[in-house]
Amino acid sequence: MLTITNVRKTFNKGTVNEKKALNGINLHLNEGDFVTIIGGNGAGKSTMLNMIAGVYPIDTGKIEIDGINISREPEYKRAKYIGRVFQDPMRGTAAGMEIQENLALAMRRGEPRGLKWGIQKEEHDEYAYALKRLGLGLEKRMSSKVGLLSGGQRQALTLLMATLKRPKLLLLDEHTAALDPKTASKVLNLTEEIITEQNLTALMVTHNMNDAIHIGNRLIMMHEGRIIYDIAGEEKKKLKVEDLLHKFEEASGETFANDRMMLAK
Repeated sequence: MLTITNVRKTFNKGTVNEKKALNGINLHLNEGDFVTIIGGNGAGKSTMLNMIAGVYPIDTGKIEIDGINISREPEYKRAKYIGRVFQDPMRGTAAGMEIQENLALAMRRGEPRGLKWGIQKEEHDEYAYALKRLGLGLEKRMSSKVGLLSGGQRQALTLLMATLKRPKLLLLDEHTAALDPKTASKVLNLTEEIITEQNLTALMVTHNMNDAIHIGNRLIMMHEGRIIYDIAGEEKKKLKVEDLLHKFEEASGETFANDRMMLAK
């Protein structure tokens, strides 16, 4: 479902601030793979997701989704293939629009827009049903402005919007990091449920090593713009945090230094 071939990206090339963000990334995901991504600050985790989504152009290499080369496609054209949830709960929704209007925008992702009545009754009922599963009572507030919701409610809504129209690829960039522990757990559980039910292909960046081990069927570790460790299946299930720290030191020749990840053990 996703193939990344020798993708490289350097920011501020030729200046004193030059930074090699991606240094020859190669990655292949089969349909239904749920991959967690860990690594220290500046490892290239979010940059890789941004490259896939088309936020920045790649320097060299190729990115394919379901066999389609999207390497040079602009971000808005890739939107029909990709669902995305950001770290900041405020980024994935339009605050000045109603809950149902946000869902309608998500449902029309990648389609041409015409002049017709906005939300039909059948569509309204479908949104209400989808919202009910969140367990937040939002199905009773569909005409409320999204800006009135809490961060956790907005992130849950963003997740729903990202998966409402089944994407070929779901990108999750530390999407629970800005939430309190209880809300983060609820959103993470909901994430697993939706991905499993829809058999989605997903990439999830996380700073929590336990989550990285116990969620999904595959784990990759990044360092200095490269993938230095890739483990899946039964081997992944047997991992412990200490194993990840050892693997990082073994593969990179450095001691793992990331306060957020160490605290999340």
